[in-house]
Amino acid sequence: MQTRALPARTAANVAPRAARAAELAAAWRALWVSRLIVWAAAVIAVLVFGLSGRRVDFDPAGLTVPFGAAGDVLAAPLARWDSVWYLAIAGGGYGDGAREAFFPLYPLLVRIAGVPLGSALIGGALVSTALLFVALVVLHRLVALDYDRAVARNAVLVTALFPMAFFFSAVYSESLFLALSVGAVYAARRERWAWAGALGALAAATRSAGLLLLVPLALIYLFEGGRARWSARRRLRWDVLWLALVPLGLAAYCAYLALEGLDPLAPFNAQEVWFRSFAGPFHGIWDGAVAAWQGARQVLSGARSPVFFQPAGGDPFLVARHNIELFGWLVVVLAATAGALRRLPAAYGAYLVAALALPLSYPVGPQPLMSLPRFAAVLFPLAIWLAIWMTGRAWRERLVIAGFAAGLAVYTGIFATWHWVA
Repeated sequence: MQTRALPARTAANVAPRAARAAELAAAWRALWVSRLIVWAAAVIAVLVFGLSGRRVDFDPAGLTVPFGAAGDVLAAPLARWDSVWYLAIAGGGYGDGAREAFFPLYPLLVRIAGVPLGSALIGGALVSTALLFVALVVLHRLVALDYDRAVARNAVLVTALFPMAFFFSAVYSESLFLALSVGAVYAARRERWAWAGALGALAAATRSAGLLLLVPLALIYLFEGGRARWSARRRLRWDVLWLALVPLGLAAYCAYLALEGLDPLAPFNAQEVWFRSFAGPFHGIWDGAVAAWQGARQVLSGARSPVFFQPAGGDPFLVARHNIELFGWLVVVLAATAGALRRLPAAYGAYLVAALALPLSYPVGPQPLMSLPRFAAVLFPLAIWLAIWMTGRAWRERLVIAGFAAGLAVYTGIFATWHWVA
């Protein structure tokens, strides 16, 4: 039987359509598998272990438990810890000196989504989950610019299954920032500089680290594809001015505070409320190592007295466990960053270094590496490097996926029961 060839125009459309179908399928699969793990782990953990007393201490207004006994169990993975701040800002704005550390774009979206639903919590969770799907789709497209479909699929999967990925569907700004940062870099790779600048500006209105997107965007502009070779440096054109939009996101937030009669520098001053201060470039690595060493001494001593790590209060054993755990995360992140610097475009590696410099140069006194694993969750070059490392080697793929899924379940359970994570 003779097969008729497709018309040239039709054939040209087949490949893009197939690519779009593949990226949507990969993103959708990663989304529902990972969210099912998050939901199941949270519900089981709450039913088995209950909630810690920190819920009442940290959420006296009950913003995270508005649905009654059964509803609150089902909503367990959606709102804990910093979610209280985002919900409070969505409902009441800024003005207490501590809220200003949380940038405005995500609370604004939470408020908008929550109005028709009658619940800022549900609105925020839906916004986060939808933006996670967007981020996964765009990440697949970005990776596919340089690597085959298997690497892109694995990059999407490890992002969704990362042990801290429960933040991506909770009332947190992680999924928004991930979508905007990946989108800005993808737009730059496609030389759509207006989009790159606009998305970068929105990222800078989401969190302070958004300003650091100038690093990869500038390198991609100067060196096509972000692979820095000075001999291949491109001349500046007028469209480089679009990158000036990025800092305007932060400037707009400061201007808004000034118009509200608040301190326009509050986003920077508020860091002191959260015990973050400049200790020197990457000095947090040393501080984290000291805290972990003192934690190991505390654990090995078998006693709560004397307290080896004095800056932190509370149970010395709990403090020790957190500091040892966070230092372990630091070692893993630095090893992955070294791999990314060797294998990925220079723009991606430079972004990793700049993004890690922020928390590691401004450590938290009582817990120097606080939130490091959560910050790492949105650093998409780490996921790309890991996908390259594991793809084509079945045992590596099984090890990473199984390990990440197990870690996601465990950390989700800890988070859902109101115990501190990262």
